[in-house]
Amino acid sequence: MSRLFRGKFLAALRAAFEAGRFCPGRAPSIPEREEFQRLLSAAYGTEWVVYAKPPFGGPQQVLKYLARYTHRVAISNDRLLSLQAGRVTFRWKNYAQGSQQQTMTLSAVEFLRRFLTHVLPKGFVRIRHYGLFANCSRQADIARCRELLAAQTPPAEDRPLAAPPTPLDEPLALCPHCGLGHWQCVWDAPRPSRAELFAMPLLWNTS
Repeated sequence: MSRLFRGKFLAALRAAFEAGRFCPGRAPSIPEREEFQRLLSAAYGTEWVVYAKPPFGGPQQVLKYLARYTHRVAISNDRLLSLQAGRVTFRWKNYAQGSQQQTMTLSAVEFLRRFLTHVLPKGFVRIRHYGLFANCSRQADIARCRELLAAQTPPAEDRPLAAPPTPLDEPLALCPHCGLGHWQCVWDAPRPSRAELFAMPLLWNTS
């Protein structure tokens, strides 16, 4: 499969080059043809790793699937049922029994330990940008693209303004669930280091 894909992809690439799509308005020069042929030969001599599989529910379903791993917390508020006598009861889905909804009760300490295992250690990020949008060179790359495309930089007044940071002692927006209460930060939990994260189960077990 990988070799078939490689052949078809490079054949289409060669056809586009010969049709002048890489050099609009002019035919490629001899040095350009030689360099392109060298690149094609190198590509043909490299084993490609190809994994092609159609999405089950379309592109939108793929985005929703990825969003659950990048933009959601470990447990949502609606799954938390009660906190009584230092024990937390929450709802979970048992996939081993036909995805049945069940409840579990843990001590508050054990619940927090499990929750914190989902917190990324310092230096780790959920989403990394590559290419033009890599953090280390994004500003210079985008400026270079605008220069090559003769595109104007959007004026400052047309750019969306970032919301100013809200002090911890000021209430935030209305609660999206009840519409009455306000969101307010009561504790800014520090992000644990990698060593602290791996040591947490041992620390809790010794108490």
